[in-house]
Amino acid sequence: MTPLEPPAPCFATDVITFYHPAFWGLDSADALRDWARDHPRPFWERVMEALAKAGVTGLELTFAPGDIDSALRAFGSAASFRRELAARGLSVVSAFVAGSDAPDWRQGGNLPAIVADAERRAAFLAEAGAGLLVAGLPMRTTFGTRPPFFVDAAYMTRMADIAHMVGEAVSRHGVKLAFHTESNSTLWYERDIDLFMALTDPRYVWLCPDSCHIALGGGDPVAVARRHSQRIALAHWKDAVKPIDIELTIDETVFAQQQPYMTELGTGIVDWRAWADAMSRTSGADIVLVELDEAADPVAALRAGRAIAETARARSAVGDHAARVERPGQA
Repeated sequence: MTPLEPPAPCFATDVITFYHPAFWGLDSADALRDWARDHPRPFWERVMEALAKAGVTGLELTFAPGDIDSALRAFGSAASFRRELAARGLSVVSAFVAGSDAPDWRQGGNLPAIVADAERRAAFLAEAGAGLLVAGLPMRTTFGTRPPFFVDAAYMTRMADIAHMVGEAVSRHGVKLAFHTESNSTLWYERDIDLFMALTDPRYVWLCPDSCHIALGGGDPVAVARRHSQRIALAHWKDAVKPIDIELTIDETVFAQQQPYMTELGTGIVDWRAWADAMSRTSGADIVLVELDEAADPVAALRAGRAIAETARARSAVGDHAARVERPGQA
């Protein structure tokens, strides 16, 4: 290894990468969910096999079929799941809490259920050898909805209060709580992120910026990463075609509506060298999570995404070294 090369990170991906029905020889997402529900162990064994082939060793769990409950049905316990992964050189790095799969943060009476749900996930993660629970804030409402819903200081203060309770609860399991910047959520625009970060305690609340989703909101993911570098525990490396230029209907179809604006790493508008440089200065620098929603050929897509990330990190390191060499001679 030369002095210019950054330490090799753990390359990871979200299990959603493997949700394309074609990868399983099936014709629909519903068919995949049904098959994986009935065959949890074959589902996970094929995911593990694909990860190993792609040279990606870390995994983020998410909603079904690649969720915590599925892993428990397949292997019986978090410890057993961990051993199965380790036998293939793999590990869990994080778990994502999907809004549809957890108690609603907008309902005032849900706090005990919210905390209990997070503690259950954190206990699994701790036993599985992972230390990050990734959550999101609730979605916005469709623009023009009456009565209007405002993402204001009062709303963010309520979200911060809940985040503190959850963050403290999971910290007792040795797990960090990090928030994902989901498109059309209440943690999407740069202003949302800055406000939420300002209202939350850095000991208990961390950030998981998603380069694609921030860009889809018209923001600068690199600027966000630099501003909040001390709070970033993990990041999702994902590319965007362009900012979302219409008002989407925010309902159960919103994720499908966003999909055409997303693309594989290196084919969109994210400045990967600058992003890699910003990431190298964060607490999450040792994990590069390449996110690819529902890749028909996940092994090829992950290999390509990893190559883009590796090139960006190498170029960032060279540029940083050059800048340090030039500084002593400056007037």
